[in-house]
Amino acid sequence: MTPDDKTPPTGHRRTAADSRAAADTALLEAFGGVRGMVDTTVPGLVFVLMYTIKRDIHLAAIAALGLTVLLGLARLVRKETLKHAFSGIFGVAFGAIFAMMSGDAKNFYLPGMLYTLGLAIAYILSAIFRFPLIGVLLGPMLKENLSWRTRNPGRFRAYTRSTWAWGLILLAKSAVLFPLYWWGDATQLGWVKVALGIPPFLLCVYLTWIFLAKAPPPIDVIAEMEAEEKAERDRERAKAEADKITDPLLSEWTGQIVSEARTESADRQPPRH
Repeated sequence: MTPDDKTPPTGHRRTAADSRAAADTALLEAFGGVRGMVDTTVPGLVFVLMYTIKRDIHLAAIAALGLTVLLGLARLVRKETLKHAFSGIFGVAFGAIFAMMSGDAKNFYLPGMLYTLGLAIAYILSAIFRFPLIGVLLGPMLKENLSWRTRNPGRFRAYTRSTWAWGLILLAKSAVLFPLYWWGDATQLGWVKVALGIPPFLLCVYLTWIFLAKAPPPIDVIAEMEAEEKAERDRERAKAEADKITDPLLSEWTGQIVSEARTESADRQPPRH
């Protein structure tokens, strides 16, 4: 590990403890935390359970969608963020409609599977093109914005590794699910998808936490901007105060010069007869 990996360039730095606490909070907020996992996993569990018992696509789809709406309403009552609830509602709604229209229960899971595959490809491409999505996502939450790309090489590497981890793990998940979608039955696909809902997510979050815990603290660019603005205000205030002191002295000095000039001019005039 080089010195640059241990300590970021000059700027407002946080302590290691503050950095880890902020990263933990940002991770939970970005990916929904425990409640987000419940919102995205339980409706699929309800669908496969109802379909396994009743073999009725419409009943299973309506039950899953109804539960998702209830979870969203519960968030609304508690005044919690709705972004994860909305994504869950839309995902389940598309899956339910697709399954009922096609008459194939496996299609309930297809929108979510396509989303996971697309996300895996996006993570991998962003890492290849040196613009890792994990950094883009967490940077603003940690008040470092995109400073890690040019000013903090240790965090750049940590974000790149985290992004590769997310991309490869989600790609592996897709590699398991799509063969089941093509050649398995709806019950097999449903139970495997439920089983692969939380563990890969926890693994991705854990690896991200490990990589960021070993990385240098983030540079707080928000604090830097605030400090620059404060310094500029202080300079303007000091200049204004200096002007207030200088102006009277300058006026007095100018008056003295004018008075002396007038006196000297009067002394030079010839006497009148």
